[in-house]
Amino acid sequence: MPDQATILRGIIETRQEARPEPSSAGPHRARTIAVTSGKGGVGKSNIALNMAIAMSRLGKSVCLLDACLGLGNLDLLCGLNGYWNLSHVVTGTRSLKDVVLDGPDGIHVIPGASGLIELADCPETLQRELLFQMEELERSHDILIVDTSTGIHRIVRQFATAADQILLVTTPETTSMADAYATIKALASPDCPPLDIVVNQVESASQAKAIVGRLQQTSKMFLKKSIGFAGHVSHDPAVVDAVAKRKPFVVGSTNCPAATDIHQLARRVISNGGSLRTFQSYFDRFRNGKQRAA
Repeated sequence: MPDQATILRGIIETRQEARPEPSSAGPHRARTIAVTSGKGGVGKSNIALNMAIAMSRLGKSVCLLDACLGLGNLDLLCGLNGYWNLSHVVTGTRSLKDVVLDGPDGIHVIPGASGLIELADCPETLQRELLFQMEELERSHDILIVDTSTGIHRIVRQFATAADQILLVTTPETTSMADAYATIKALASPDCPPLDIVVNQVESASQAKAIVGRLQQTSKMFLKKSIGFAGHVSHDPAVVDAVAKRKPFVVGSTNCPAATDIHQLARRVISNGGSLRTFQSYFDRFRNGKQRAA
């Protein structure tokens, strides 16, 4: 006897059989920024969340996708409780609007974007329906921030390289810098978008510049890859307190050093954004990249 998911999937497939292919170009789509790191514990998700809020305060319409493989925690970091996630949209049991959460300062949060891994295995009608919903999401936002998993797993690379820009988060810790270089090496390919470093938990701006300088020099010498410097975030007790309270530090401690740094980072990323790589949907690019790698 078919389960509920199978029945709902059949209903959606029947309803969407007449759908045309999603458009590959349009008058507007969100600029996509992938936030990634070489190792866990460097504050990647915290930076993605607080930067999204800072960008919203600068007048941008922002959507934040939690694409961490396994257990994502963006909803927990900002005090949200969402039962449904993007994997339910991929299976056809929920629509995209059912899983979008209203976050702080008007941002939208989508948990479980790692469910997109299953996209290429879905029936074609379900793929078209999901891509239509995703294209509507991109058209209705200025910026789409994708919080990827850590490391150099193939799926993580696909989430990152499908974006218009990659922000690679590291810290002054030696192992973190080594993993950041390994990530740059894994991403360094002709189709890699612009890659910029964010140094978290620093004691000073000069320390951050020195770290980025070493990564830039090594990457240029051995990988022939130029990388940028997006900014830094200070080591700040308010960040730890914010995580414990499930309240982003740019909301709960607006004048703390880390919040000041995040707002500077958001302004720099927005102003240095440049043009879109293509008008093709981020989700369509991700799907195509996964199919090529299969």
